Amino acid sequence: MARIHARAFPHDRSWSEDEFKALIAGPHVSTYATPQGFALIRAVAGEAELLTLAVDPDHHRQGHARKLMRIWMSAADADEAFLEVAADNAPAISLYAAHGFAPAGRRTGYYTRKDTAPVDALLMRATLTRGHEA
Repeated sequence: MARIHARAFPHDRSWSEDEFKALIAGPHVSTYATPQGFALIRAVAGEAELLTLAVDPDHHRQGHARKLMRIWMSAADADEAFLEVAADNAPAISLYAAHGFAPAGRRTGYYTRKDTAPVDALLMRATLTRGHEA
């Protein structure tokens, strides 16, 4: 996971193997994976948070992220889902919007970048039907 995450987010601070191990070992976290990518979800009190979704760049634009979205959204035991995405990540914003997510707020300068200025985080929410994609 750490390798895919680092490749998927080359301008951001990627998560380490130890960070992934700690998240996965923690309560309420689910992992959905394919050989090309993965999604980590935390579900608590009727809300599911997409912690991260990453697809290896060699496999972008092949439907893997859409598949991961369908899988976790249909499995989530939650009424609502939310996520944060870099405001300049148009492909991800489009993916999330296609799955029913809508903007719900913004965090100014939230994402620090290795080689550019910080980027805002766009907060997005979607209504879920427990056990079924919205």
